[in-house]
Amino acid sequence: MKLRLLWVGKTQEAWVKAGIDEYAGRLKRYFPLAITEAKEEKGAQAEAGREAECTRLARLVPKNSRLILLDERGEELTSPELARFLGRERELGAPELVFVVGGAYGFSADFRAQAHKTIALSRMTFTHQMVRVFLLEQLYRACTILNNEPYHH
Repeated sequence: MKLRLLWVGKTQEAWVKAGIDEYAGRLKRYFPLAITEAKEEKGAQAEAGREAECTRLARLVPKNSRLILLDERGEELTSPELARFLGRERELGAPELVFVVGGAYGFSADFRAQAHKTIALSRMTFTHQMVRVFLLEQLYRACTILNNEPYHH
């Protein structure tokens, strides 16, 4: 099973890039990983921006993949629950899971309707930049849980 992370906008901060590189490198020991940045819609009204970004995102989601949206209104999972989700998807033969972090405008109703699952990292609000590192770290943690490794305790 392959993992793909898809997010809106370029990663700006050097410390965020360093965190992404660190956890992406760790995660690649367990699953093939691709990270794609979609163009951010700047200067548009909220609805138009949301639609434009989601149209771009939809084009980047491979056919036969399972779309997982990160959204503050999604299901909150513990780290072991995320590990079980990954394990189940792998056992069911999912070819690819695509985790999507939207832009400031969120997701359109049409794009949301295509999701296999919607999850929240927390009820707190984080910057879209920080969520990238948090997501990668949690995916890495889930892999160590699945492999009974001591990282998670």
